[in-house]
Amino acid sequence: MSSPSTSHGTVDGRQVSFIYQPGEGGTSKALRWIDESQAETTVDDADVVAALPVQPDSTSECSVLYVVRNDAAEDDKTASPVLLRSCIATNLPEQFLNDYRPSEPVFWGHSHTAGSDDRSRMHVVASTGSGTQQAASVWEWVLKPLLDLLMITQHAHYKLHYTSSEHTITDLTKELFLPEANRGVDQAIILLSGDGGMVDLVDGLTAVERSRNYVKPNVTLLPLGTGNALAHSSGITADNTMGLKTLLQGYSRELPVFRVTFSPGARSLANHGTKELKLREVAGTPVLHGAVVASWGLHSTLVADSDTPEYRKFGAERFQMAGKELLYPADGLPAHAFRGRLSVLRPSMDTKDDWQAIERQTHGYVLATFCSQLEKGFTISPASKPLDGKLRLIHFGPLEGDAAMGIMTAAYQGGKHVENPEVGYEEIEGLRIEFDEDDGRWRRVCIDGKIIRVEEGGWMEVRAGVKGVVNLSASQQQTPQTKSSTMSAPQQGRQSPEPERQADKQVHAPPATDVNNQNQGPGEKAADVSKDQLSGLSSNPKGPLEDAAAAKTEKTDGKGSAA
Repeated sequence: MSSPSTSHGTVDGRQVSFIYQPGEGGTSKALRWIDESQAETTVDDADVVAALPVQPDSTSECSVLYVVRNDAAEDDKTASPVLLRSCIATNLPEQFLNDYRPSEPVFWGHSHTAGSDDRSRMHVVASTGSGTQQAASVWEWVLKPLLDLLMITQHAHYKLHYTSSEHTITDLTKELFLPEANRGVDQAIILLSGDGGMVDLVDGLTAVERSRNYVKPNVTLLPLGTGNALAHSSGITADNTMGLKTLLQGYSRELPVFRVTFSPGARSLANHGTKELKLREVAGTPVLHGAVVASWGLHSTLVADSDTPEYRKFGAERFQMAGKELLYPADGLPAHAFRGRLSVLRPSMDTKDDWQAIERQTHGYVLATFCSQLEKGFTISPASKPLDGKLRLIHFGPLEGDAAMGIMTAAYQGGKHVENPEVGYEEIEGLRIEFDEDDGRWRRVCIDGKIIRVEEGGWMEVRAGVKGVVNLSASQQQTPQTKSSTMSAPQQGRQSPEPERQADKQVHAPPATDVNNQNQGPGEKAADVSKDQLSGLSSNPKGPLEDAAAAKTEKTDGKGSAA
């Protein structure tokens, strides 16, 4: 085990002794400093955002950025869980600098200062209705202070967009992000949202044909949804910084996308299942794209049922009520056995499609995903790696309620459900479902929170291997790829489209700025009915079944959900 690294320096002009514990042997990384009065301050690894040199050619003086818990959030669910803090430190331990100093210029490596050239743009999108509606507070107390400290200012360097309805991100994509991408403009988008915001962005970018000059927007997700499957699965939530560490130090990789086609009569359900909408068609075939989950059976039915008018009047209780009714029907009958034929396209070097049937005519749970976790701790696909582009299928047949609950509970134990012989689990390139149900209730599928009802005798086909339309920043600990950033600092110049990691390039911060007293409000915001709120599952692709499993796990072994 390495011994702690020590040095003598200053913090905001005060003489201190630094002690940096590197975190081996089961201990957590932490930076401590003790001043001349013996007062001690400790900043844990999970709270550190970055150490940014004040001068570009020296690391003797750095701005240390970190977060602290916001006590106000205990009583106000709309308040940011953390607040940004900073200090100017000199002579920090070298090991601390090695661990927390970004080696690339801040933000996206392709671009440079938005506003200084017509070929780059930066946007901040705050989804005011995501999760518990924390976006405005996180912007005011976390993200804006960071950008201010870096001298990245609104109007000069970025545009701020507040959502005013569930259609705002879709409209922004159609009217702004897509046209700019088609013109070859580098765009950085910081998305304060749940999965639903990313889903809307991907859906909008895939809605029309992209030009030859198309440049994928670089997206950093500050996860504020109820499930945050993308953030959990890409390591963004591995610390307490709300995505800021990933923003400054993450790796940018293409977000995998799957394509879903349907038989001609498939319709999207809107207005809590009361209205049918036609899907976009390509060559006469209804088409959707997704990045999180495609499901049928227990998962999709729970998502759909809990959002109907009959259940919504019960508020948050509707989730457990819908789940209980589906797993333990009031008429005493067994849980529904979903009738249909499943076929999978397994990875192969053969260029010809070789669909192979799953020898089961009735089903309980069918779910395909790129993500390892559908919510924090709910490891639906333990073999999935961050943004690896491998679509995996989890499925099992019709089971009585307790057995299905047992499988979901095991998913909270590191994904042990896949060890159950009742559960099928494999990597696939395609999934095809041919429905054999008379009742439309059992022909509803879930694509990233959207509910689609397929016509009687209809089908659905999911395909991986689709060219992505955005890059997503992921945790550097999770994705050991070429390090790139999401935006450009004002002082950085344009770089090549595929920047190489260069150890001699360093991020630098301006002289000390007080980010601890930022009290400028974010301005007025309109009410937002975001997709995160559609039964808590549109951007949170878990369901009441998983909620109940989390509660059961907490009761039995103390391990609960931390969604």
